[in-house]
Amino acid sequence: MYPDTYDVIVAGGGPAGIAAAVAAARQGASVALVERYGILGGMLTSGHVNPVLGAASEGTMGDELMALLCRQEARSRNGVERSVDTEEAKTMLLRFAVESGVRVFLQTPVVEVVKDGSRVTGLVVGTQEGLRTLTAKAVVDATGDGFVSVRAGAEARIGRDGDGGCQPCSLEFVIDHVDESRAITCWGGTDPITLPDGTRYADFCTAKEKTGELPENVSIVRLHRTALRGERSVNATQANGYDTLDSEGILGAEMTLRYQIDRIVCFLRTYIPGFENCRVKSSGSTLGVRETRRIMGDAMVTDHDVETGGRYPDAVVHRAWFLIDIHNPSGGGQAEGHSKPAIPYDIPYGALLPRGVEGLLTCGRCISGTHRAHASYRVMFVCFATGQAAGIAAALSAQKGLTPRQLGAAEVRCCLQQQGVRLED
Repeated sequence: MYPDTYDVIVAGGGPAGIAAAVAAARQGASVALVERYGILGGMLTSGHVNPVLGAASEGTMGDELMALLCRQEARSRNGVERSVDTEEAKTMLLRFAVESGVRVFLQTPVVEVVKDGSRVTGLVVGTQEGLRTLTAKAVVDATGDGFVSVRAGAEARIGRDGDGGCQPCSLEFVIDHVDESRAITCWGGTDPITLPDGTRYADFCTAKEKTGELPENVSIVRLHRTALRGERSVNATQANGYDTLDSEGILGAEMTLRYQIDRIVCFLRTYIPGFENCRVKSSGSTLGVRETRRIMGDAMVTDHDVETGGRYPDAVVHRAWFLIDIHNPSGGGQAEGHSKPAIPYDIPYGALLPRGVEGLLTCGRCISGTHRAHASYRVMFVCFATGQAAGIAAALSAQKGLTPRQLGAAEVRCCLQQQGVRLED
């Protein structure tokens, strides 16, 4: 049986959590990675999200992981689109963690947080042996939903200002039997790709949503190439208005999205050349949740940062980038008409430190930022980078007998730079 005591515990085995756990282990820390599903990878595997999007400066663990996993690259307005073999990634990510010395707890949900005053000292987890308490000198919240942080008493904000509306959730799926000699690809609603009669494909999708031939709010059917010919990864299903922090909301969203898949495939077979014989090969085994809690930290990634390329002296991620991609909380398409440009920006160390809580770091989509900034930094390549920084900070804190806040950014930055991560222009 695994031990109960570690230098670092990472909650959540998605892109951010894997990077955090491996980064901490490589610093010599004893690390437990706690994952509620039976595989690692989060949205990359369980969620079937493909391709991997986003960017950061040279030398991050994202570069290493994409060298390991990426099977094909394309460029679009989304930047570099990196296609991954999802089935292959399930094995390779597990090996990546275990061979780095990480103790991986699969099928192990986090149940509660253990604290000593304001300091997080461990997690209560559910295992086949029953509830267990794992203790650590530092804990990393890579749960996406910020579950550990809120149970520890950290402040969270949800959705946009005013009405709290969150980006809708989706369920991605892969189709095969696509005729490559005639089939299109489409990366988004502003893609100028046209059908054989000259009709813009995005406009055609919008029209079919209005007539009811596509599900409500499914106003664009994105079709990304995979690593295999004759396949497309489909990002189209959309469930608005469901609270995915609530059991009833999760079920409602899951049912809505599952029911949409057949209608989308029927649309493709009926109207889009090259897709007449397409079929569903596989789909995500969990909801693709774009947005829930953002944990308020000592610093925030702001609208201004992503719009102007904000720079911070305590940056632990440099030149993070993706579009300001706000899927409409209130309907189909984009909240701002279309995704807006962003300028590569820094993520400060303080955005990983939940206010008022010690011994805890965040990484991935639940770090501290605004609703609009979150729409850029939530993507997987940026999550790899924030995870790496959090893992290094957790390991250094444990080794020096300091909290992550006491440790400060300077030593984390120094360690990242020694590993070849670029943190300056």
